[in-house]
Amino acid sequence: MATWRKSSYSGDGDNCVEVGRGIGIRDSKAPATHLPLGPEAWSAFLRLTVASGPAVTNSSPEDLR
Repeated sequence: MATWRKSSYSGDGDNCVEVGRGIGIRDSKAPATHLPLGPEAWSAFLRLTVASGPAVTNSSPEDLR
């Protein structure tokens, strides 16, 4: 089982993205599912996140390709 981390800036809410060891992300509202990513997709996700700022809420997995 993976250990998932949530940013300390997220507070107690369940509307955040959590990151686990390796390359995978999940939604804190649906912790039973996760999205495994390859290295290129993970790098694209990080670039999009940094470029867009912390308020991105409507991106889809297709945006990462």
